[in-house]
Amino acid sequence: MTSVMAETTSVVPFDVERVRADFPILSQTINGKPLVYLDNTASAQKPTAVLDAMRDYYCRDHANVHRGAHTLGDRATAAFEGARETVRRFINAGSVEEVIWTRGTTEAINLVANGLSASLKPGDEILVSHMEHHANIVPWQVLAQRTGASLKVIEVTERGELDLESFESLLSERTRILAVTHVSNVLGTINPVAQMIRRAKQVGALTLIDGAQAVPHFAPDVQALDADFYTFSSHKLFGPTGIGVLYGRRAILEDLPPYQVGGEMIERVTFEKTTWGALPYKFEAGTPAIAEAVGLQAAIQYLQSLDLNGAHQAEAALLERANSLVETVPGMSVIGNADRKVAVMSFKIDGLHPSDIGTLLDQQGVAIRTGDHCAQPLMSRFQVPGTARASFAFYNTLDEVDRLFAGLQKIQRMFA
Repeated sequence: MTSVMAETTSVVPFDVERVRADFPILSQTINGKPLVYLDNTASAQKPTAVLDAMRDYYCRDHANVHRGAHTLGDRATAAFEGARETVRRFINAGSVEEVIWTRGTTEAINLVANGLSASLKPGDEILVSHMEHHANIVPWQVLAQRTGASLKVIEVTERGELDLESFESLLSERTRILAVTHVSNVLGTINPVAQMIRRAKQVGALTLIDGAQAVPHFAPDVQALDADFYTFSSHKLFGPTGIGVLYGRRAILEDLPPYQVGGEMIERVTFEKTTWGALPYKFEAGTPAIAEAVGLQAAIQYLQSLDLNGAHQAEAALLERANSLVETVPGMSVIGNADRKVAVMSFKIDGLHPSDIGTLLDQQGVAIRTGDHCAQPLMSRFQVPGTARASFAFYNTLDEVDRLFAGLQKIQRMFA
């Protein structure tokens, strides 16, 4: 946790029913059944506080930011930059200049990969893991192909944990970049990224941590982690879609060339030469996602109003209940049983295709995710075409876990 979590004074004891009332989408019925939303890893739902903040911005303050010589422009700029400061405190960055707005984690990783292309050469190595989302594989794969560098892959154990012996065997003086996920979107595994960052720095490698799946469950302290880059997306953090964050160490960002160019990010333009603006604007070409930044700020502030220890205990209880019910579904097995994991359960049932499981659960009002989860190499590692995945958030209930397993039992009986 970062210190910002402890700054909130208006916290009340965690009450799941009170919290659920803050999320209007959860009150609907699907196919005649109360909605059970268990697809939080793909995209979390939004509290009324986020919806109201974005609506208020559009109804009262909307204008373009930074150069408007009028009141609305001043208000919009204050709201936009205030959101950046909220993010800075949430992740404990050293300055707002190190907080870059992006469209999401994918764009953030592409920004870094493209910016580092001039610093790599044949013989250099980029280290990723077998459990990465495609967004943290493909940009590095393309970078390796472009520069002649090699992509090396850290193995994953049968339990769904990173094989640290594999990591140590691959790490060398040739390693230039370590890019790993903080939390696996498929397995829920919490990786020992602080330890891995320390080791990577000992060989002079840059480090990027994909935090998209971590931030809904705990706030990272980027200074304590000592990562060079840390990325996450708003929509997984109970905020709006279309915006994300790249944290970067200031000294590195100063030297990194911009990923996109145009308006907003320049200092001076002539037909002979263009110079870039100062951080963070150097990486923020074009009109930014202003309302979305306001929405992300509201999401973070909403989280800070909760009893987060209680919320975390509630999520742990959901996963514990789910694990206790696995044996009630014949042929069901869980992919990934790491000692440290968030409330995510990927599973298969013998004789059933994941997409059939998802479709039949939807008929019972239960929403899960099926397929390869943008992690095809991990599916190959476990020799499955895909999995069904139930991912829990603090607004889910034990009764909803029971409904998930009642649905699975019904499906299994249909096909037995």
